[in-house]
Amino acid sequence: MNEAAKSEYVPTSGVTMFTTSWCGYCRNLKRIMDAEGIAYREVNIEDTPGTAEIVESFNGGNQTVPTLIFPDGSAATNPRIDEVRQRLEQAV
Repeated sequence: MNEAAKSEYVPTSGVTMFTTSWCGYCRNLKRIMDAEGIAYREVNIEDTPGTAEIVESFNGGNQTVPTLIFPDGSAATNPRIDEVRQRLEQAV
C-alpha cells in the first residue's frame, strides 16, 4: 500500500472512520461518537477507490470495518468508545 495514499486519510483532529453501508458495528460506533461529540470523517470503502486496500493494510489483509485512523497515524478496528476517547486525548 502506498504510504502517500494512507497519509491522505490521517486526520489533523478527530478520526477517519472507514465503513460500509451495511455494517451494524459502524452504525453503532457512529451513533455513540455523535452522542459524545467526537468528530469523524466517514469513508465508505465500497464507494471510495483505493480505501479497501488501506483498510486491508491495517488489518492483516482483511476488509474489517469500522477501522479508525487517529491523528498520530495509528489505527484501531472496531474499538470501544473509551479507547477512541483515550487515543484522541493522547494525540493532543
